[in-house]
Amino acid sequence: MNIDRFVGSWKLISFELHRGNSYYRKSGGEAGPYPTDLRRYGGAFPIKPNEEIIFPIGQAPDGCLMYDEKGNMSAMIARAERPLMNTVERTCASIKEKGAAFDSFEAYFGVVHSIDETEKVITHRIGQALFPNWTGSLQKRFYSFKGDRLELSTPPMEYAGNRAIAVLLWERL
Repeated sequence: MNIDRFVGSWKLISFELHRGNSYYRKSGGEAGPYPTDLRRYGGAFPIKPNEEIIFPIGQAPDGCLMYDEKGNMSAMIARAERPLMNTVERTCASIKEKGAAFDSFEAYFGVVHSIDETEKVITHRIGQALFPNWTGSLQKRFYSFKGDRLELSTPPMEYAGNRAIAVLLWERL
């Protein structure tokens, strides 16, 4: 497992959800329509024709991704302009304020479980996450490097009741 290209700090440039009549790249590089049986394909590199793009945390997201030489990793993603709470103590915030804070922020940390350089897949084993259901899970991300930029994309997943592929673009700091 060679983590060298990932090591360092990365700033989030964009976070998009691709859904609808999307096209994708199978791990072998062949492009095709969004499959009906997604289990056949370990995942996809999205490409943009014929699909709807959603910005789940706005068009100017903020975030940081870090990898170290030992394989530790952490990620934080936030809506750029998060509303302030009407209290100085977060435990005293209203349920509505807590929901807005939860929906506008994502954070998790863990270790790199594996890197498949042939398939261009990095898998994170999540130690803890703001979304508790991810804790202990393996999260697969397809990757590509272009200069000082790293694109990570998910396999098709459920998001807000829709099947989508998340595409995050990071720039090395």
